[in-house]
Amino acid sequence: MKELDDYFALQKQIHEYFGYKEDYKIIPLDDCRTYYWLVDKDEKHFVRYAVAKEDLFDEEAGNYYECSIYTQRFLPKWVYRGKDYTMVCSDTHTDGNKFLQVFSNDKEVKWSELFV
Repeated sequence: MKELDDYFALQKQIHEYFGYKEDYKIIPLDDCRTYYWLVDKDEKHFVRYAVAKEDLFDEEAGNYYECSIYTQRFLPKWVYRGKDYTMVCSDTHTDGNKFLQVFSNDKEVKWSELFV
């Protein structure tokens, strides 16, 4: 089946872009390229993302999503940075869902921007 061959070939290309190697658990991809996003300073606690950049800073309004970074020992790292995109292993804490969330680097918000 050509469609299935194409699917696995594309998945392999995406994993190679990030240097990601599947191991113990198969984690599905989640396209988050439209969101503004940031990860904690240590890149091992959480990823926060929102439709509007300013929503990342307004904790009281809560117009953002936040997932724990999925830190399993079988993964050599949990945040995979590429030239244009970053992939974060995320745990939604909802129904056991884990994702490889792909974000656009041009929408990343740095911690230094929180204090401007």
